[in-house]
Amino acid sequence: MPNYSGELDAVLRALADPTRRAVVERLAKSPAVVSDLMAPFSMALPSLLQHLRILEDARVVTSSKQGRVRTVSLRPGALDVLHLWLGEQRTSAERQADRLGIHLARTTPKEI
Repeated sequence: MPNYSGELDAVLRALADPTRRAVVERLAKSPAVVSDLMAPFSMALPSLLQHLRILEDARVVTSSKQGRVRTVSLRPGALDVLHLWLGEQRTSAERQADRLGIHLARTTPKEI
């Protein structure tokens, strides 16, 4: 089993909050400036910046600043650790069912 528990813990903590999950969902579409990210939330700028800092510390998002405009992007591969961990948690019955499905898909019935 790979040792990525620290990274996994950080990602899970960051995604535990519904606001941060909504930000990640928005950033999955395209990068956005902070003012655009604020639009759907009724919170002050410092509160949103705190959420973004938690996502950045967990290495889920990155940001860049040009002049007074800060653009936030979803970090490529940021959620891979979560995907890997979830894949390891699948039960053996699920894996067997998957293998059976693949086998059945490859097997064509013989014509009589």
